[in-house]
Amino acid sequence: MATNNAEIDDKKYIDQLLANGERVTLECKRARKDVPHSLWETYSAFANTDGGTILLGVDEDLKEKDISKRFNIIGVEDAAKIRTDIWNTLNSREKVSSNLLRDEDINTLSYDGKDVVVIHVPRATYEERPVYINNNLMRGTYRRRHEGDYHCPEPIIRMMLRDACDDGNDRMFLEHYTLDDIDIPTLEAYRNMFRVANLEHVWNGLDHKEFLKQLGGYTVDRASGKEGLTMAGLLMFGKGLPVRERFDNLRMDYIDKSNLVGDQRYSDRLTYDGTWENNLFNFLRLVLPRLTRDLPRPFKMNGIVREDDTPQKKAVREAFTNMIIHADMMIGSGLLRVEKYDDRFVLTNPGLLKLPLEQIYAGGESKARNQRMQHMLRMIGYGENLGSGFPLILNAWHERHWLKPQLIEQPELMQVKLELKIVNAETSIRSQMGQINEQINEQINEQIKLSERQRTILALISDNPSITLPQLANELSMSESTIRRELDLLQKDSVISRQGSRKSGRWIVVKN
Repeated sequence: MATNNAEIDDKKYIDQLLANGERVTLECKRARKDVPHSLWETYSAFANTDGGTILLGVDEDLKEKDISKRFNIIGVEDAAKIRTDIWNTLNSREKVSSNLLRDEDINTLSYDGKDVVVIHVPRATYEERPVYINNNLMRGTYRRRHEGDYHCPEPIIRMMLRDACDDGNDRMFLEHYTLDDIDIPTLEAYRNMFRVANLEHVWNGLDHKEFLKQLGGYTVDRASGKEGLTMAGLLMFGKGLPVRERFDNLRMDYIDKSNLVGDQRYSDRLTYDGTWENNLFNFLRLVLPRLTRDLPRPFKMNGIVREDDTPQKKAVREAFTNMIIHADMMIGSGLLRVEKYDDRFVLTNPGLLKLPLEQIYAGGESKARNQRMQHMLRMIGYGENLGSGFPLILNAWHERHWLKPQLIEQPELMQVKLELKIVNAETSIRSQMGQINEQINEQINEQIKLSERQRTILALISDNPSITLPQLANELSMSESTIRRELDLLQKDSVISRQGSRKSGRWIVVKN
Protein backbone atom coordinates (compact mmCIF):
# COMPACT_ATOMS: atom_id res chain seq x y z
CA MET A 1 0.00 0.00 0.00
CA ALA A 2 1.40 3.39 -0.96
CA THR A 3 2.30 5.85 1.78
CA ASN A 4 0.72 9.28 1.34
CA ASN A 5 2.57 12.58 1.74
CA ALA A 6 0.92 13.37 5.08
CA GLU A 7 2.28 10.14 6.60
CA ILE A 8 5.75 10.92 5.23
CA ASP A 9 5.60 14.39 6.78
CA ASP A 10 4.39 12.95 10.10
CA LYS A 11 7.25 10.45 10.21
CA LYS A 12 9.82 13.07 9.28
CA TYR A 13 8.53 15.42 11.99
CA ILE A 14 8.71 12.72 14.68
CA ASP A 15 12.21 11.68 13.55
CA GLN A 16 13.34 15.30 13.84
CA LEU A 17 11.93 15.56 17.36
CA LEU A 18 13.73 12.38 18.42
CA ALA A 19 17.04 13.17 16.71
CA ASN A 20 18.63 14.62 19.85
CA GLY A 21 16.85 12.44 22.40
CA GLU A 22 14.78 13.45 25.41
CA ARG A 23 15.67 16.90 26.72
CA VAL A 24 14.28 19.90 28.52
CA THR A 25 11.53 20.34 25.91
CA LEU A 26 10.79 16.72 24.87
CA GLU A 27 9.33 13.78 26.79
CA CYS A 28 8.41 10.31 25.44
CA LYS A 29 5.97 7.88 27.07
CA ARG A 30 4.77 4.37 26.13
CA ALA A 31 1.05 5.03 26.77
CA ARG A 32 0.03 1.92 24.86
CA LYS A 33 -3.56 1.81 26.10
CA ASP A 34 -4.15 4.65 28.57
CA VAL A 35 -2.96 8.10 29.55
CA PRO A 36 -0.02 7.55 31.95
CA HIS A 37 -0.25 9.22 35.37
CA SER A 38 3.24 10.69 34.85
CA LEU A 39 1.96 12.74 31.88
CA TRP A 40 0.52 15.31 34.29
CA GLU A 41 3.82 15.78 36.09
CA THR A 42 5.42 16.53 32.71
CA TYR A 43 2.52 18.84 31.80
CA SER A 44 3.12 20.86 34.99
CA ALA A 45 6.90 20.84 34.48
CA PHE A 46 6.72 22.05 30.86
CA ALA A 47 4.14 24.73 31.74
CA ASN A 48 6.28 26.09 34.58
CA THR A 49 9.55 26.05 32.60
CA ASP A 50 9.85 26.65 28.84
CA GLY A 51 7.04 24.57 27.40
CA GLY A 52 7.65 21.35 25.49
CA THR A 53 6.36 18.39 23.50
CA ILE A 54 5.09 15.05 24.84
CA LEU A 55 5.00 11.99 22.55
CA LEU A 56 2.65 9.15 23.53
CA GLY A 57 3.34 5.79 21.91
CA VAL A 58 7.14 6.02 21.98
CA ASP A 59 9.23 3.66 24.11
CA GLU A 60 12.73 4.64 25.21
CA ASP A 61 15.55 2.24 26.03
CA LEU A 62 17.61 4.21 28.55
CA LYS A 63 20.48 1.70 28.34
CA GLU A 64 21.00 2.33 24.63
CA LYS A 65 23.73 4.96 24.15
CA ASP A 66 23.14 5.42 20.42
CA ILE A 67 20.31 7.98 20.21
CA SER A 68 19.33 6.77 16.74
CA LYS A 69 18.52 3.34 18.25
CA ARG A 70 17.15 4.45 21.61
CA PHE A 71 13.51 5.03 20.63
CA ASN A 72 10.97 2.47 19.49
CA ILE A 73 7.72 3.69 17.96
CA ILE A 74 5.12 1.29 19.39
CA GLY A 75 2.08 3.53 18.83
CA VAL A 76 -1.10 3.76 20.90
CA GLU A 77 -4.04 1.38 20.46
CA ASP A 78 -6.84 3.94 20.54
CA ALA A 79 -5.63 7.48 19.87
CA ALA A 80 -9.16 8.97 19.87
CA LYS A 81 -9.86 7.57 23.35
CA ILE A 82 -6.54 8.84 24.73
CA ARG A 83 -7.15 12.33 23.34
CA THR A 84 -10.67 12.37 24.79
CA ASP A 85 -9.35 11.26 28.20
CA ILE A 86 -6.75 14.04 28.14
CA TRP A 87 -9.34 16.71 27.31
CA ASN A 88 -11.75 15.41 29.96
CA THR A 89 -9.02 15.57 32.60
CA LEU A 90 -7.92 19.05 31.56
CA ASN A 91 -11.43 20.47 31.53
CA SER A 92 -12.49 18.91 34.83
CA ARG A 93 -9.79 20.90 36.71
CA GLU A 94 -9.67 18.08 39.27
CA LYS A 95 -6.24 16.87 38.17
CA VAL A 96 -4.58 20.08 36.94
CA SER A 97 -4.95 23.66 38.11
CA SER A 98 -5.09 25.19 34.64
CA ASN A 99 -5.85 24.06 31.09
CA LEU A 100 -3.33 25.75 28.80
CA LEU A 101 -4.03 23.71 25.66
CA ARG A 102 -5.97 24.61 22.53
CA ASP A 103 -7.47 22.17 20.05
CA GLU A 104 -4.40 22.35 17.80
CA ASP A 105 -2.06 21.41 20.68
CA ILE A 106 -3.07 17.72 20.66
CA ASN A 107 -2.66 15.76 17.43
CA THR A 108 -2.46 12.18 16.20
CA LEU A 109 0.38 11.51 13.75
CA SER A 110 1.06 8.35 11.76
CA TYR A 111 4.44 6.60 11.88
CA ASP A 112 4.73 3.46 9.71
CA GLY A 113 1.03 2.79 10.29
CA LYS A 114 1.19 3.37 14.03
CA ASP A 115 -0.54 6.24 15.83
CA VAL A 116 1.52 8.63 17.95
CA VAL A 117 -0.27 11.26 20.04
CA VAL A 118 1.67 14.53 20.09
CA ILE A 119 0.93 17.09 22.81
CA HIS A 120 2.42 20.59 22.66
CA VAL A 121 2.44 22.20 26.11
CA PRO A 122 3.06 25.98 26.01
CA ARG A 123 4.98 27.86 28.64
CA ALA A 124 2.42 29.28 31.08
CA THR A 125 2.29 33.06 31.37
CA TYR A 126 3.37 34.63 34.65
CA GLU A 127 -0.32 35.19 35.47
CA GLU A 128 -1.04 31.44 35.07
CA ARG A 129 1.93 30.08 37.01
CA PRO A 130 2.34 27.98 39.04
CA VAL A 131 0.56 25.17 37.21
CA TYR A 132 0.15 22.24 39.60
CA ILE A 133 -1.59 18.87 39.86
CA ASN A 134 -3.66 16.89 42.39
CA ASN A 135 -4.94 20.11 44.03
CA ASN A 136 -1.61 20.28 45.87
CA LEU A 137 0.27 23.52 45.29
CA MET A 138 3.44 22.66 47.20
CA ARG A 139 3.78 18.97 46.21
CA GLY A 140 2.08 19.12 42.84
CA THR A 141 4.13 21.87 41.19
CA TYR A 142 6.93 20.64 38.90
CA ARG A 143 9.73 22.15 36.82
CA ARG A 144 11.78 20.65 34.00
CA ARG A 145 15.50 20.02 34.34
CA HIS A 146 17.46 18.23 31.64
CA GLU A 147 15.35 15.13 30.82
CA GLY A 148 13.31 14.91 34.02
CA ASP A 149 10.41 16.42 35.94
CA TYR A 150 11.22 17.54 39.47
CA HIS A 151 9.23 18.90 42.39
CA CYS A 152 9.49 22.67 42.22
CA PRO A 153 11.39 24.15 45.22
CA GLU A 154 9.22 26.18 47.56
CA PRO A 155 11.15 29.47 46.97
CA ILE A 156 10.37 29.25 43.23
CA ILE A 157 6.69 28.50 43.94
CA ARG A 158 6.53 31.55 46.25
CA MET A 159 8.20 33.64 43.55
CA MET A 160 5.67 32.50 40.92
CA LEU A 161 2.79 33.36 43.26
CA ARG A 162 4.22 36.86 43.78
CA ASP A 163 4.73 37.28 40.04
CA ALA A 164 1.09 36.40 39.36
CA CYS A 165 0.09 39.64 41.10
CA ASP A 166 -0.03 42.34 38.41
CA ASP A 167 0.45 45.09 40.98
CA GLY A 168 4.07 44.13 41.59
CA ASN A 169 6.05 43.20 44.68
CA ASP A 170 7.25 46.53 46.00
CA ARG A 171 3.82 47.93 46.95
CA MET A 172 3.99 45.88 50.18
CA PHE A 173 3.20 47.94 53.29
CA LEU A 174 5.94 47.68 55.93
CA GLU A 175 4.29 48.09 59.31
CA HIS A 176 6.38 49.97 61.90
CA TYR A 177 8.67 51.51 59.24
CA THR A 178 8.16 55.27 59.09
CA LEU A 179 9.71 58.45 57.74
CA ASP A 180 12.30 58.14 60.53
CA ASP A 181 13.75 55.18 58.61
CA ILE A 182 14.36 57.31 55.49
CA ASP A 183 17.86 58.65 54.87
CA ILE A 184 17.02 62.31 54.20
CA PRO A 185 20.26 63.13 52.28
CA THR A 186 19.47 60.26 49.88
CA LEU A 187 15.89 61.46 49.41
CA GLU A 188 17.03 65.05 48.89
CA ALA A 189 19.56 63.94 46.29
CA TYR A 190 16.77 62.17 44.45
CA ARG A 191 14.49 65.20 44.72
CA ASN A 192 17.21 67.41 43.21
CA MET A 193 17.40 65.08 40.20
CA PHE A 194 13.59 65.00 40.05
CA ARG A 195 13.45 68.80 40.09
CA VAL A 196 15.95 69.10 37.23
CA ALA A 197 14.04 66.56 35.14
CA ASN A 198 10.60 68.01 36.04
CA LEU A 199 11.03 71.75 36.61
CA GLU A 200 7.35 72.70 36.74
CA HIS A 201 6.05 69.57 38.46
CA VAL A 202 3.55 70.17 41.28
CA TRP A 203 5.23 67.52 43.46
CA ASN A 204 8.27 69.77 43.85
CA GLY A 205 6.37 71.82 46.45
CA LEU A 206 5.34 68.85 48.62
CA ASP A 207 6.93 67.88 51.92
CA HIS A 208 8.90 64.63 52.07
CA LYS A 209 6.01 62.45 53.29
CA GLU A 210 3.56 63.66 50.63
CA PHE A 211 6.25 63.42 47.97
CA LEU A 212 6.91 59.79 48.90
CA LYS A 213 3.16 59.07 48.89
CA GLN A 214 2.89 60.30 45.31
CA LEU A 215 5.85 58.14 44.28
CA GLY A 216 4.47 55.03 45.98
CA GLY A 217 7.12 54.97 48.69
CA TYR A 218 4.75 55.76 51.57
CA THR A 219 1.18 54.57 52.07
CA VAL A 220 -1.83 54.44 54.38
CA ASP A 221 -3.32 50.98 54.94
CA ARG A 222 -7.05 51.54 54.39
CA ALA A 223 -8.10 48.49 56.40
CA SER A 224 -6.27 49.38 59.62
CA GLY A 225 -5.63 53.10 59.16
CA LYS A 226 -1.94 52.49 59.82
CA GLU A 227 0.60 54.29 57.68
CA GLY A 228 4.25 53.87 56.85
CA LEU A 229 6.79 53.02 54.19
CA THR A 230 6.29 50.61 51.35
CA MET A 231 8.94 48.16 50.30
CA ALA A 232 9.85 50.53 47.45
CA GLY A 233 10.26 53.52 49.77
CA LEU A 234 12.52 51.73 52.26
CA LEU A 235 14.72 49.97 49.71
CA MET A 236 15.18 53.05 47.51
CA PHE A 237 15.73 55.72 50.17
CA GLY A 238 16.05 53.98 53.56
CA LYS A 239 18.83 54.21 56.10
CA GLY A 240 21.21 51.29 55.89
CA LEU A 241 20.33 49.73 59.25
CA PRO A 242 16.53 49.54 58.71
CA VAL A 243 17.13 48.23 55.19
CA ARG A 244 19.36 45.45 56.54
CA GLU A 245 16.97 44.70 59.38
CA ARG A 246 13.95 44.22 57.13
CA PHE A 247 15.75 42.72 54.12
CA ASP A 248 18.64 40.87 55.70
CA ASN A 249 18.59 38.48 52.72
CA LEU A 250 19.57 41.21 50.26
CA ARG A 251 23.13 42.23 49.40
CA MET A 252 24.41 44.93 47.06
CA ASP A 253 27.89 44.46 45.69
CA TYR A 254 30.06 46.16 43.07
CA ILE A 255 33.47 44.79 42.16
CA ASP A 256 35.89 46.16 39.56
CA LYS A 257 38.26 43.54 38.15
CA SER A 258 39.57 45.70 35.31
CA ASN A 259 43.11 47.04 34.99
CA LEU A 260 44.49 44.61 37.56
CA VAL A 261 48.18 44.69 38.34
CA GLY A 262 50.12 41.68 39.60
CA ASP A 263 48.14 39.54 42.02
CA GLN A 264 45.41 42.14 42.62
CA ARG A 265 41.99 40.54 43.18
CA TYR A 266 40.14 43.72 42.29
CA SER A 267 40.89 47.39 41.63
CA ASP A 268 37.75 48.81 43.26
CA ARG A 269 34.95 47.47 45.46
CA LEU A 270 31.72 48.84 46.87
CA THR A 271 29.91 46.77 49.46
CA TYR A 272 28.49 47.77 52.81
CA ASP A 273 31.31 49.02 55.03
CA GLY A 274 29.59 51.72 57.08
CA THR A 275 30.69 54.60 54.83
CA TRP A 276 27.43 54.87 52.88
CA GLU A 277 23.74 54.22 53.52
CA ASN A 278 23.18 51.06 51.52
CA ASN A 279 19.89 51.71 49.79
CA LEU A 280 19.23 51.12 46.11
CA PHE A 281 19.35 54.74 45.02
CA ASN A 282 22.76 55.25 46.60
CA PHE A 283 23.99 51.98 45.08
CA LEU A 284 22.94 53.19 41.64
CA ARG A 285 24.40 56.70 42.10
CA LEU A 286 27.74 55.42 43.35
CA VAL A 287 28.23 52.56 40.91
CA LEU A 288 27.01 53.91 37.55
CA PRO A 289 29.79 56.53 37.14
CA ARG A 290 32.45 53.94 37.98
CA LEU A 291 30.93 51.47 35.58
CA THR A 292 30.75 53.80 32.58
CA ARG A 293 33.80 56.05 32.97
CA ASP A 294 35.98 53.93 30.65
CA LEU A 295 33.42 53.64 27.85
CA PRO A 296 34.39 55.37 24.57
CA ARG A 297 33.25 59.01 24.37
CA PRO A 298 33.26 60.29 20.79
CA PHE A 299 33.66 64.06 20.59
CA LYS A 300 30.20 65.56 20.05
CA MET A 301 28.93 69.08 20.80
CA ASN A 302 25.39 70.14 21.64
CA GLY A 303 25.68 73.87 21.06
CA ILE A 304 28.64 74.92 23.22
CA VAL A 305 28.30 71.93 25.57
CA ARG A 306 30.04 68.61 24.99
CA GLU A 307 27.56 65.72 24.73
CA ASP A 308 28.81 62.86 26.91
CA ASP A 309 25.67 60.75 27.16
CA THR A 310 26.41 58.18 24.44
CA PRO A 311 24.03 55.36 23.44
CA GLN A 312 26.35 52.92 25.22
CA LYS A 313 26.18 54.88 28.50
CA LYS A 314 22.40 54.99 28.16
CA ALA A 315 22.41 51.23 27.57
CA VAL A 316 24.43 50.56 30.73
CA ARG A 317 22.08 52.84 32.67
CA GLU A 318 19.14 50.90 31.25
CA ALA A 319 20.75 47.59 32.19
CA PHE A 320 21.34 48.82 35.76
CA THR A 321 17.74 50.03 35.98
CA ASN A 322 16.44 46.69 34.70
CA MET A 323 18.52 44.86 37.29
CA ILE A 324 16.69 46.76 40.05
CA ILE A 325 13.13 46.79 38.72
CA HIS A 326 13.11 43.09 37.76
CA ALA A 327 14.80 41.78 40.91
CA ASP A 328 12.87 39.64 43.38
CA MET A 329 14.02 41.23 46.64
CA MET A 330 12.24 38.60 48.75
CA ILE A 331 14.27 35.59 47.64
CA GLY A 332 16.17 34.02 50.52
CA SER A 333 19.65 34.81 49.23
CA GLY A 334 19.15 37.91 47.09
CA LEU A 335 22.24 39.35 45.45
CA LEU A 336 22.42 42.50 43.36
CA ARG A 337 25.92 42.32 41.93
CA VAL A 338 27.64 44.46 39.34
CA GLU A 339 31.02 43.29 38.00
CA LYS A 340 33.36 45.23 35.75
CA TYR A 341 36.09 43.55 33.71
CA ASP A 342 38.43 44.78 30.99
CA ASP A 343 36.20 43.28 28.29
CA ARG A 344 32.71 43.13 29.80
CA PHE A 345 30.16 44.14 32.41
CA VAL A 346 28.15 41.51 34.30
CA LEU A 347 24.96 42.45 36.17
CA THR A 348 23.18 39.87 38.32
CA ASN A 349 19.84 40.10 40.09
CA PRO A 350 17.80 37.63 42.19
CA GLY A 351 14.71 36.06 40.62
CA LEU A 352 13.91 34.34 37.33
CA LEU A 353 12.51 35.80 34.11
CA LYS A 354 8.81 36.68 34.11
CA LEU A 355 8.67 36.71 30.30
CA PRO A 356 10.15 34.26 27.74
CA LEU A 357 13.68 35.14 26.67
CA GLU A 358 12.74 35.69 23.02
CA GLN A 359 9.99 38.12 24.04
CA ILE A 360 12.45 40.16 26.12
CA TYR A 361 14.90 40.38 23.20
CA ALA A 362 12.09 41.45 20.86
CA GLY A 363 10.80 44.11 23.27
CA GLY A 364 7.36 45.66 23.22
CA GLU A 365 6.25 44.45 26.64
CA SER A 366 7.54 45.12 30.14
CA LYS A 367 6.46 43.33 33.31
CA ALA A 368 8.55 44.74 36.14
CA ARG A 369 8.38 43.12 39.54
CA ASN A 370 9.02 46.45 41.24
CA GLN A 371 6.67 48.87 39.53
CA ARG A 372 6.98 51.68 42.08
CA MET A 373 10.77 51.61 41.83
CA GLN A 374 10.37 51.60 38.06
CA HIS A 375 8.18 54.71 38.35
CA MET A 376 10.67 56.44 40.67
CA LEU A 377 13.53 55.84 38.26
CA ARG A 378 11.55 56.85 35.18
CA MET A 379 10.72 60.17 36.80
CA ILE A 380 14.45 61.05 36.77
CA GLY A 381 15.06 59.71 33.25
CA TYR A 382 16.14 56.15 34.04
CA GLY A 383 14.34 53.35 32.24
CA GLU A 384 12.52 53.13 28.94
CA ASN A 385 8.78 52.75 28.45
CA LEU A 386 6.72 50.02 26.76
CA GLY A 387 9.34 47.28 26.93
CA SER A 388 11.86 49.08 24.71
CA GLY A 389 14.67 48.86 27.26
CA PHE A 390 16.35 45.65 26.12
CA PRO A 391 16.20 46.52 22.40
CA LEU A 392 17.85 49.84 23.36
CA ILE A 393 20.73 47.87 24.90
CA LEU A 394 20.97 45.60 21.85
CA ASN A 395 21.00 48.53 19.43
CA ALA A 396 23.66 50.44 21.38
CA TRP A 397 25.96 47.41 21.40
CA HIS A 398 25.27 46.71 17.73
CA GLU A 399 26.18 50.31 16.88
CA ARG A 400 29.70 49.70 18.24
CA HIS A 401 29.88 46.24 16.60
CA TRP A 402 30.31 44.66 20.03
CA LEU A 403 29.23 41.11 20.76
CA LYS A 404 25.51 40.78 21.33
CA PRO A 405 24.48 41.10 25.01
CA GLN A 406 23.56 37.79 26.60
CA LEU A 407 20.73 37.44 29.12
CA ILE A 408 21.17 34.18 31.05
CA GLU A 409 18.64 32.61 33.41
CA GLN A 410 20.17 30.44 36.15
CA PRO A 411 17.32 28.54 37.87
CA GLU A 412 19.63 26.58 40.14
CA LEU A 413 20.94 29.85 41.61
CA MET A 414 17.58 31.66 41.44
CA GLN A 415 19.12 34.54 39.51
CA VAL A 416 19.40 36.23 36.11
CA LYS A 417 22.70 37.43 34.68
CA LEU A 418 23.28 39.97 31.91
CA GLU A 419 26.67 39.95 30.16
CA LEU A 420 27.61 43.07 28.19
CA LYS A 421 30.82 42.29 26.33
CA ILE A 422 32.88 45.26 25.20
CA VAL A 423 34.52 43.27 22.43
CA ASN A 424 34.30 43.83 18.70
CA ALA A 425 32.36 40.91 17.22
CA GLU A 426 34.61 40.50 14.16
CA THR A 427 37.77 40.65 16.27
CA SER A 428 36.35 38.09 18.66
CA ILE A 429 35.36 35.77 15.82
CA ARG A 430 38.83 36.00 14.25
CA SER A 431 40.45 35.30 17.61
CA GLN A 432 38.16 32.38 18.29
CA MET A 433 38.71 31.08 14.77
CA GLY A 434 42.45 31.06 15.39
CA GLN A 435 41.96 29.05 18.55
CA ILE A 436 39.48 26.73 16.88
CA ASN A 437 41.84 26.17 13.94
CA GLU A 438 44.55 25.06 16.37
CA GLN A 439 42.13 22.74 18.16
CA ILE A 440 40.88 21.35 14.87
CA ASN A 441 44.41 20.63 13.67
CA GLU A 442 45.30 18.90 16.91
CA GLN A 443 42.07 17.22 17.98
CA ILE A 444 39.85 16.52 14.97
CA ASN A 445 40.55 13.79 12.45
CA GLU A 446 42.48 15.14 9.47
CA GLN A 447 39.95 13.59 7.09
CA ILE A 448 37.32 16.12 8.20
CA LYS A 449 37.54 19.19 5.98
CA LEU A 450 35.69 22.18 7.42
CA SER A 451 34.44 25.09 5.36
CA GLU A 452 35.07 28.71 6.29
CA ARG A 453 31.40 28.99 7.30
CA GLN A 454 31.71 25.98 9.61
CA ARG A 455 34.85 27.39 11.21
CA THR A 456 33.02 30.68 11.87
CA ILE A 457 30.13 28.78 13.46
CA LEU A 458 32.62 26.91 15.65
CA ALA A 459 34.16 30.21 16.71
CA LEU A 460 30.78 31.61 17.76
CA ILE A 461 29.90 28.40 19.61
CA SER A 462 33.25 28.39 21.39
CA ASP A 463 32.74 32.00 22.48
CA ASN A 464 29.14 31.39 23.62
CA PRO A 465 28.16 27.72 24.11
CA SER A 466 24.56 28.76 24.89
CA ILE A 467 24.06 30.51 21.54
CA THR A 468 20.81 29.51 19.81
CA LEU A 469 20.12 28.74 16.17
CA PRO A 470 18.28 32.06 15.59
CA GLN A 471 21.18 33.93 17.22
CA LEU A 472 23.70 32.17 14.96
CA ALA A 473 21.58 33.01 11.94
CA ASN A 474 21.40 36.64 13.02
CA GLU A 475 25.14 36.91 13.71
CA LEU A 476 26.05 35.44 10.31
CA SER A 477 23.17 37.01 8.33
CA MET A 478 22.11 33.59 7.05
CA SER A 479 18.85 31.66 7.08
CA GLU A 480 18.08 29.34 9.97
CA SER A 481 17.77 26.41 7.55
CA THR A 482 21.35 27.01 6.32
CA ILE A 483 22.70 27.18 9.87
CA ARG A 484 20.73 24.06 10.86
CA ARG A 485 22.22 22.15 7.92
CA GLU A 486 25.75 23.16 8.92
CA LEU A 487 25.12 22.23 12.56
CA ASP A 488 23.77 18.83 11.50
CA LEU A 489 26.94 18.20 9.45
CA LEU A 490 29.18 19.23 12.33
CA GLN A 491 27.28 16.95 14.71
CA LYS A 492 27.32 14.07 12.22
CA ASP A 493 31.14 14.38 12.00
CA SER A 494 31.35 14.54 15.82
CA VAL A 495 32.94 17.97 15.70
CA ILE A 496 30.29 19.34 18.07
CA SER A 497 27.60 17.86 20.31
CA ARG A 498 24.50 19.25 21.96
CA GLN A 499 23.77 19.05 25.68
CA GLY A 500 20.27 19.99 26.84
CA SER A 501 17.34 21.52 25.00
CA ARG A 502 17.18 23.69 21.91
CA LYS A 503 16.36 26.77 24.02
CA SER A 504 18.31 26.29 27.24
CA GLY A 505 20.98 23.74 26.31
CA ARG A 506 24.60 24.33 25.28
CA TRP A 507 27.00 23.38 22.52
CA ILE A 508 30.17 21.40 23.17
CA VAL A 509 33.17 21.51 20.82
CA VAL A 510 34.38 17.92 20.94
CA LYS A 511 37.93 17.69 22.28
CA ASN A 512 38.79 14.14 21.31
